[in-house]
Amino acid sequence: MITGSLRRRAVAASALVLTGALALSACGDSNDSGDSGSPASNTSVDSKLAAMVPAAIKSDGKIAVGTDASYPPNESVDPASQKIVGWDVDLFNAVAAKLGLKTQYSNAGFDTIIPGVQSGKYETGVSSFTDTKEREQAVDFITYYSAGTTWAVLKGNPKGVNPDDACGKSIGVQQGTVQVDDLAARSKKCTDAGKPGIKSVVRKQQTEVNNDLVAGKVDGMAADSPIVGDAVKKTGGKLEIIGQAYDTAPYGFAVGKNSGQLKDAIQGALKALIADGTYKKILTDAGVESGAITEPKINGAQS
Repeated sequence: MITGSLRRRAVAASALVLTGALALSACGDSNDSGDSGSPASNTSVDSKLAAMVPAAIKSDGKIAVGTDASYPPNESVDPASQKIVGWDVDLFNAVAAKLGLKTQYSNAGFDTIIPGVQSGKYETGVSSFTDTKEREQAVDFITYYSAGTTWAVLKGNPKGVNPDDACGKSIGVQQGTVQVDDLAARSKKCTDAGKPGIKSVVRKQQTEVNNDLVAGKVDGMAADSPIVGDAVKKTGGKLEIIGQAYDTAPYGFAVGKNSGQLKDAIQGALKALIADGTYKKILTDAGVESGAITEPKINGAQS
């Protein structure tokens, strides 16, 4: 079981086991990214790193990416162009360009992406995945960011929500995230103490959670720190953050266990982008630079 200490956008343990009956349907169209104007267009190819890319990927010059584009500002669908955008996408586009590749995104249900990487449907997963020891049994990760869980409420906190004592409150979370487990654990503490439990309002997409809070349908919400920060910024002062971020852990790009040197190539590309300033610029432009890391790791889950 994935517990709250493993945090955030976590796939249920059962979803990490690939079975013949598993449906890997995407919930959107492919998005051929890396076009003119993206950070990828200004990134030079590193021939040594490009040589490490498996021949099967290199053959058509594209890398197939699974993402759940309902998690702004990390990854979302631009309403005007219908392209998948976000700083997570910009960063991986730059990684791919460093390897001499273009990116082809498929908008998929979050809990189908890791099984899709396992099956070979996607050559990588780019969807704010937290690198955990449990997930490392299914896929390999290359870390690129550090985030924690943050709570938000309506401006002025009219319902008096306290993350450390939210008994009896209704809190919105996205389906399949560790915030679901976190709220369950917090709710149990409430009921064990003879208090009313926390009502978890679970929605399929994070944008639905955000909308519920703005509309006053829930008392508060919990999500990854960059996601909550973006929601506060984009709602024009209707929301505010309460408390401090907790359960900080690394995001990682997911690749298959049988992908050869792909993980090493991606790690090398990230190191190059950190060294030349591209990495910092992408994060700063998105306002999420507080989670920047200095050393990408392969399977760097915290114990």
